[in-house]
Amino acid sequence: MIIIKNNFDIKKMKEVGKLTSQVLHMIKNYITPGISTQEINDICHDYIYKKINVTSACLGYQGYPKSTCISVNNVVCHGIPNKKIILKNGDILNIDISLKKDGYFGDSSQMFLVGECSKLAKKLCKITLKSLYESIKIIKPGIKLRKIGKTIQKIATKNNFSIVKEYCGHGIGKNFHEEPYVLHYYSKDQEIVLKKNMIFTIEPMINAGQRKIFCDKDKWTIKTCDHSLSAQYEHTILVKKNGYEVLTLRKNESII
Repeated sequence: MIIIKNNFDIKKMKEVGKLTSQVLHMIKNYITPGISTQEINDICHDYIYKKINVTSACLGYQGYPKSTCISVNNVVCHGIPNKKIILKNGDILNIDISLKKDGYFGDSSQMFLVGECSKLAKKLCKITLKSLYESIKIIKPGIKLRKIGKTIQKIATKNNFSIVKEYCGHGIGKNFHEEPYVLHYYSKDQEIVLKKNMIFTIEPMINAGQRKIFCDKDKWTIKTCDHSLSAQYEHTILVKKNGYEVLTLRKNESII
């Protein structure tokens, strides 16, 4: 069942969404060659629990051991921070932040480029972000959910990239994951029509090579089968009367 949010829900979702975006804005200055993903996680953890006084929705979720997901290069998603994973010049990484405040969840992620990256890496991140932005801009009551996936697919395939199909966006509110589930590729079966006050995430995962993926032996880390680079951006979106509002919009970010 899709939960249509009331005014109180929306107020709370805006609060937690803003805090989620603050964590990603804060951590960008620490992304540099030589830092480990565990150190990045620890900085985020301290900021979440001591600075803004909320809870990580990741920590302990179905046994997940850390406060953030940090996915480097060929890791698609759910990368577990580790002191042995040291960032080096040319790396790309996704940091996924999910928070819980007053019983409501916020969810967002973004890519970071370490030092001087390859043209392919830059293009992959640029196109992935573009696919997210273009899919957000079409959101309004009355359109079918499948139009989001169609928009993302068109941009990715035009640039000879592939879309990971095993993971999707999702409704969010008092539950971390709820309906509707938002595919990042076209599916005629997604007949759901968007309604005012729906809230959900869009979080396309796009690979530079083939779309095939596998789960590592830690039972969390998802990687590309062909070792190609993967990128992801995510925002939490509110459907408004005449359009949308991005609840996790970061400082100095605009949907263009």
